[in-house]
Amino acid sequence: MVVKNSENILKVLFAYNGWWISGEVPKELLRKYKRRVFHEANNALNHKDVRRHVILCGARRTGKSTAMYQTVDLLLAGGTEPRSILLFSFDHPLLKMCSIEEILEVYKQSVFSGEMPTIFIDEIQYGENWESYLKIIYDISPKTKVMATGSASSAISKKIKESGHGRWTAIAVPSLSFCEYLEITETPTPVLPVSNIDPLAFHELPVADQTAIITGLSELQAPFLQYVQKGGFPEISLSSDAIYSGKILREDIVDRALKKDIPSVYDIRSTNDLERIFLYLCYNSGNLVNIEAISKELNGVSRITVEKYISYLESANLINICKPVNLAGKSALKQQDKIYVADSSIRANVLMLGDVLTDPEELGVLVEGICYAHIKNHFSASGSSVGYFRTSGKGKEIDIVVHKNHRPEFLAEIKYRESAPIKEDDAIVANCAFGKVNYVITKRNQDYGVNYYKNGAQIYRIPVHVFLYLLGK
Repeated sequence: MVVKNSENILKVLFAYNGWWISGEVPKELLRKYKRRVFHEANNALNHKDVRRHVILCGARRTGKSTAMYQTVDLLLAGGTEPRSILLFSFDHPLLKMCSIEEILEVYKQSVFSGEMPTIFIDEIQYGENWESYLKIIYDISPKTKVMATGSASSAISKKIKESGHGRWTAIAVPSLSFCEYLEITETPTPVLPVSNIDPLAFHELPVADQTAIITGLSELQAPFLQYVQKGGFPEISLSSDAIYSGKILREDIVDRALKKDIPSVYDIRSTNDLERIFLYLCYNSGNLVNIEAISKELNGVSRITVEKYISYLESANLINICKPVNLAGKSALKQQDKIYVADSSIRANVLMLGDVLTDPEELGVLVEGICYAHIKNHFSASGSSVGYFRTSGKGKEIDIVVHKNHRPEFLAEIKYRESAPIKEDDAIVANCAFGKVNYVITKRNQDYGVNYYKNGAQIYRIPVHVFLYLLGK
């Protein structure tokens, strides 16, 4: 029997596109909550002046496919002809054998031959020469709209550059922010006395307003700890079964990325070294990464391989790489990168840490990674970069430096502990003049306000649950 024939392709397409028969998206594929990326993607897809294909890039289980189904639902609710909407996934073993051209040919011959289809493609990185076919669609079919998802960000970005930047809008889909976690879990949040609060200008508010806001947000301390434990993957954040959630995370997110997504995109035959490097990074999340040390630790895996595999892990959205910067306005090329596991739940479940809330040191590591991811995601939209600063002498650090064109905009230290003093000789005090805003992000709700130093520095302290909530809002 010939597996890849029109009849078999059509059967798979009908299975993916239930609305061709029923006129609606199956309810189990939809979610009540719509992430911000859903709105961003639809604004880009339907922009009245600028035409773009849209691609959602992020780790598995972050809600990329859900956003596509929600978009299909929106189109159907608006009266779009059901058969003019095509959705398929290159994760399917049969469709993975096909080109986009072959799939569209079957679709046009048997389902819809009109001029204005809307096409949704899941896990597009598995499609052969997908960027070439979509370039052709863009150029010769101006009324066709395309939304796609992918789990290998850097590989997809490279393909987008090769096929033409002006045809695509790439949208990053990180795991849930703390603010989104509160929304998706329907956690009540207080009405604040001040609206539209800029968290980077929080210290400029009258002290009475600061106190009222922090007092009002004190009830978010407990949900924040739940967020640290559960992480930001939507399905897992809604589960009450920690053992099952951990299993799903390891198998569906980590194992599939390490054993399927990365090897297929980058043509890796054996994943043993990749898995060992990722495990090493999980144990050392938040630390400086010494490539030579990793090479020796892993029995001589070459430096080139270590560097290459770390870049692949970043591409699969399993880690975040924090690069060193020089506050004087240049990149610190000779220093090592810091690496954070991309989501707190990944580190906790891969290392089988159990109850992280009883381990202050582990909590500090997880919270620092969470803060880095939030700040990176927040500022990347404005073209700013996020790194860290390390002095050359005693090796003192500033955890987070937000900079644009190597000009620092925001300096932050993460001090998630009961007592978090900042000393006169700490790097953030000595270098505070470089930052427009200088914050210490603290643990306790009572630990907020301005600290003054002999050199004229003013460092503002703000509790982490307050800062992340306001950043998300």
